[in-house]
Amino acid sequence: MGEISIKINIADRVYPLKVNMEEEEIIRRAAKLINDRIKEFQDNYAVRDKQDLLSMCVLHYATATLKAEKKVMNEDTEVADKVYELDQLLNDFFAR
Repeated sequence: MGEISIKINIADRVYPLKVNMEEEEIIRRAAKLINDRIKEFQDNYAVRDKQDLLSMCVLHYATATLKAEKKVMNEDTEVADKVYELDQLLNDFFAR
């Protein structure tokens, strides 16, 4: 699809972007999540500096991403183990 120009506001700064049309909604939702998280940090901590709030936000989302990646890797390993077990059972069954 084609590219469109949009403006995204993050931490009271506007960023003009060119994005694929199918990515626009995701990018706008991501910006909203970031701004909501910044507001949450502002409300819960005595931090007002935007740079500090953005750093806390980045740390939050990077940690969540790493946790999700680890969970997927663990689930993939568990699935691979189950497939191996089933393969062994089938091999044993047909070897009779």
